Amino acid sequence: MEADTLALAQGIDFSLWSLFARATIAVKFVMIILIVASFWAWSIIVQKLILYRAARRQAARFDERFWSGEPLDELFDEIGPNPRGSAENIFAAGMTEWRRSHRDDGGLIAGATARIDRSMDVAINKETEDLQKGLTVLATVGSTAPFIGLFGTVVGIMTAFIEIAEQQNTSLAVVAPGIAEALLATGLGLLAAIPAVIFYNKLSADCDRIIAGYEAFSDEFATILSRQLDS
Repeated sequence: MEADTLALAQGIDFSLWSLFARATIAVKFVMIILIVASFWAWSIIVQKLILYRAARRQAARFDERFWSGEPLDELFDEIGPNPRGSAENIFAAGMTEWRRSHRDDGGLIAGATARIDRSMDVAINKETEDLQKGLTVLATVGSTAPFIGLFGTVVGIMTAFIEIAEQQNTSLAVVAPGIAEALLATGLGLLAAIPAVIFYNKLSADCDRIIAGYEAFSDEFATILSRQLDS
């Protein structure tokens, strides 16, 4: 009898697709949610890695040009109306307000410094929104995916126990498939959550450093303009 049970258990297909196909509708739904969440998280991770790398390169190139000693007006004219990077957008916002603050006779309109600061702050906030967009998805996946997977596991184990009670059989051939399907839901939950948490922390730190660089540049640029206003 034991040999027959063991032979029957060995004949069961425990491939991932078979485990998914044998699962109940509720567990399948949980698995699909976790798979979609995992792909969604990875798409955001890859997109943000590329975006942040490009932002750092653009900022480094612009800093080199900005501190090269080239006159600010000439640099602004070279950039033109369509800046190509976040640092250029912030610089252009400040220079645009700087030029608007001059009257026709060459004098400055009162409150120029405050308006320039506000213009660059608005530009920084827009860039910050673009950099942070999608990070909340990673945080959500990282915090909820294990519990969604656990829910699927609970449902799968309950189904396995119900099947045991109906068949009045606790053999490995009856128990193993249901338990394996249930544990697959937990595995998918962890598979979605672990990368999401790791890269959320990394990308959040990278984003904060990039934004801090923009804010530092804004302060330095505002200081330069204030010297010209005072001179």
